[in-house]
Formats: sequence, structure tokens, C-alpha cells
Amino acid sequence: MTHKARKRFGQNFLHDPLVIQRIVQAINPRPGERLVEIGPGQGAITLPLLKACQHLEVVELDRDLVQPLAEKTATAGELVIHQQDALRFDFRSLSNGERLRTVGNLPYNISTPLLFHLIEQSDVIQDMHFMLQKEVVDRMAAAPGSGDYGRLSVMVQYHCRVEPLFRVGPGAFKPAPKVDSAFVRLIPWPEPPFPVKNTGDLTVLVRQAFSQRRKTLRNALKHLLSEQEIKATGTDPSARPETISLEQYVALANQLATKT
Repeated sequence: MTHKARKRFGQNFLHDPLVIQRIVQAINPRPGERLVEIGPGQGAITLPLLKACQHLEVVELDRDLVQPLAEKTATAGELVIHQQDALRFDFRSLSNGERLRTVGNLPYNISTPLLFHLIEQSDVIQDMHFMLQKEVVDRMAAAPGSGDYGRLSVMVQYHCRVEPLFRVGPGAFKPAPKVDSAFVRLIPWPEPPFPVKNTGDLTVLVRQAFSQRRKTLRNALKHLLSEQEIKATGTDPSARPETISLEQYVALANQLATKT
């Protein structure tokens, strides 16, 4: 029986063999690595990954996909299926003292919260390779001053090096999404390029700044920092949030930390 993609799970199954080959080549899995796939679906990349590394852990929410996936991969290697919600899954539990390599064609309806959930556990993650909506990848990789630059850009770039790899058209999926996709590599920094005293302060400050991105910093951050405190970091209080670099946001967050 053919599995019908479920909209509530954000399912768009990858089927294009050339795209699958490019994904596996980009990941370059090796035997002995601790590889974890999120949302394996019907196993399009699960099977080649498992053949390459012989052991693979997968996290799949849809219980109807578990048995077909187990049957499809039965002779390819050791597949461990965790039938759980990736948004609540403890990825540290799979580490066993080694760093994880996480991969997946992520459901687009939960991709941003899932990215932040993984970033919170990035101390056990070596790298992440994900298929995402192209717009999300553009935002993650955006530089200050561009229209795509925002909260996601600052927070992801604080934690990871972002490497967009290639674009994927809707026809590579069934059902075809209404948007373009992109494959991206995220590599957690061993140490952040600009250390922040309190990541909570950075989170609060960046969220506040971009909640009113058309305002100047002076007005957007007035409940957090005074004009003089903004100036003390070397940042122009009349600048707009989308023009401020990661380094400047860290400086502002460190200024905020001195008040708490």
C-alpha cells in the first residue's frame, strides 16, 4: 500500500535520484561515524546512507512509516528507528561520547524551531546537513544590509558556520512543494567567533531588535539599552536592526549583561 504524504507532518518525499546522489556525496558518510537522520520518510537517503556507514539512527514521527522503512533497509545495515517527535527528542542521548552528524529533509512547517532545538544541543553535533525551504537557507546565510538578514541569520551564525550547497526544484519531491528548496551544511563553531557573556541576553536583544526592524536601534531597544549604552559599544543608535553585524549584536548583548 502506497503511503500518502501527510500535510500535518509537512511530508514531501524526495524521489529524484540525481538530487539524492548529490546529497549523499555532500554528506560523505563513513563507517564508524554516528549518523542521525531526522524524518527519513520513505527512506530515499536512508538507504544509501546506511549502506555507506553500516549503522544509522533515525527519528521518525509517523508510525505508519516505521515498518516499511525497517523492511526496506533490512539487508543494508543496522538501522535503529526512534519513533518520536524530533522537536522533543534528546539528541545528546545518542552521542555516547562521540559527536553526531545529523542529516535530513526537514518538514518545512517546523524547520526553524527544529534548528534551534538542535543548536541547543550543538555541543554533541559535528555537523548538520539539511534540506530546507530555500527562503530559510537564504535567511540563515544572509549578510547585514540584505533583505533576508534577520533574527534567524544572527542566531544561527552565532552558533554555526553556514554553507549553502545547492538549490533543489519542487519536482524533486512528491508531492511537489510550492517553493524552491536548498541543501545546506551547518558546522557548529568550536568556540563562537564573538563570545557572548550570556546567550539568553543575545536571544532577547536580537528578538526585540527584529520585532520592530523598521525602527532605529534607539527606539527598538529603548526598554533594554539607553542611547548612551548603545553608543558605548561603538554602535550607531540611529542604525536599523538589519544593518547591524553579528559582532555588534554580541557587543550590545554583552552591554546588556552588565545591567543584570
